[in-house]
Amino acid sequence: MPRLNPLTTPRHQLRAEKARRNHDAALAAFIGKKAEVDEMLARLQALSDDHFGFDPEAVNWGAVGSIDHVASDLREITNFLFGEGEYAE
Repeated sequence: MPRLNPLTTPRHQLRAEKARRNHDAALAAFIGKKAEVDEMLARLQALSDDHFGFDPEAVNWGAVGSIDHVASDLREITNFLFGEGEYAE
């Protein structure tokens, strides 16, 4: 879409066009970040399917501590996204 001439275009139309361009840029950035999250989730699921790289027959308390750390970080994320825990209103 061609740029509007600021000398001949009414201000409300200029503001609307600027808002539209800003929205389009924000939407493109959001979609890019969502793709990053989707890729991370797919990698996490694959790693989870493989017991996070731990041999189930050789699990020890170190493995429990490691998976607890992962669970804690994911709980923080899900609490934020779902408005739970410290993020509950």
